[in-house]
Amino acid sequence: MSTQGVKGIKVWYLEITEEEQFIPSEVVTNLSLEPTDDVAINTQFYREVGGDWQWVDRLNWTDNQWEKWVSRENLRTWVARLGAEAAGYVEMESQEGGNIEIVYFGLLPLMIGKGIGGGMLSLAVREAWEIKGTQRVWLHTCSDDHPHALGNYEKRGFRLFKTEVI
Repeated sequence: MSTQGVKGIKVWYLEITEEEQFIPSEVVTNLSLEPTDDVAINTQFYREVGGDWQWVDRLNWTDNQWEKWVSRENLRTWVARLGAEAAGYVEMESQEGGNIEIVYFGLLPLMIGKGIGGGMLSLAVREAWEIKGTQRVWLHTCSDDHPHALGNYEKRGFRLFKTEVI
């Protein structure tokens, strides 16, 4: 989610502070997350997944900026696959104090409405808690994101800790 240059957007910040708060969704058997550190894949998914949701903060990045971002040791990216078909992606950043931010999460346009968002988020949250030292998993979403995004996060156990209008 990006809100750069946009006014009047409501932003919700959510967190899970104990692994026991996580409420997994059913995951279809052929849904998986595949780790990647490929800059081109990260760039492609950012543009394709975020195209309908006003993700604009990285649209003008150079190849060098993408390379610096993706190659950071504290960044992890996964491609979601439904069978052999790409479905979406997740980008997570390890931060100080055991914080893991789900920086970007979303489905490719052709995968929206297939009932896999909850399962994909469940797989992502499991990955976050498997990172050594994780104390908190957090993210933010906004009123420009998919209408079901906030509900999906809350169904998985994320709790609101801050709301703002920017």
